[in-house]
Amino acid sequence: MMIHDDLTTRTIVHAGDMDWVPSPMPGVDRRMLFRIGGEKARATSIVRYAPGSSFSRHDHPGGEEIFVLDGVFQDETGDFPAGSYIRNPPGTGHAPASASGCTIFVKLWQFSAADSEQVVRRPGERETAAQSPGVQATRLLFESSSEHVMIETWHPGAEIAMVNPEGLELLVLSGSIEIEGSRLGEWGWLRIPQGEPLHAIAGADGAAAWIKSAPLLHADVCPFEDESFDPVI
Repeated sequence: MMIHDDLTTRTIVHAGDMDWVPSPMPGVDRRMLFRIGGEKARATSIVRYAPGSSFSRHDHPGGEEIFVLDGVFQDETGDFPAGSYIRNPPGTGHAPASASGCTIFVKLWQFSAADSEQVVRRPGERETAAQSPGVQATRLLFESSSEHVMIETWHPGAEIAMVNPEGLELLVLSGSIEIEGSRLGEWGWLRIPQGEPLHAIAGADGAAAWIKSAPLLHADVCPFEDESFDPVI
């Protein structure tokens, strides 16, 4: 299965308007934004857990990056409410569940093979006053030599410009943005190839966005070395 697999073109997906597609696991549905592969895939998805959904423990050989959009995501290490950011590097595993239901933004098999840092950011952690025009607040989620992940809140009507030396990915968390004549509302997803700058305007109610500056596919991305697959996508 190939979904928005051309990383050389700018991609906009109105994910909030997509139909939910059942996963192999009962009670778990998904909206596929990017995918190379079948049930074992490099994938970016929005995943919805029905109340009481759970999985047996499984590994993530290619790593897993999660941002909780709503509800409470859970595994054996704790409860993660909306606004939580979890970064499970290659070789880690867990038994995910949600007693009350939740929705997560998740990226699988997109880690650098050399990435071994496990990260958990609780809601509100590492939030700072913004230093850029039009930005109300910035929350740094993760930073390394090759990746920079953050949440930004933009003032209503703010004009936002970002350089893009590596590649850029954005998910609208609330409010809306205008870009290239297209309005991206809640859960709208944007991916921009390396070198193409971002120019966006926040809507009348402002906007909050998850933003990642990083290569769209690392040169040393984790290879598919076995037949295991990640069942949550």
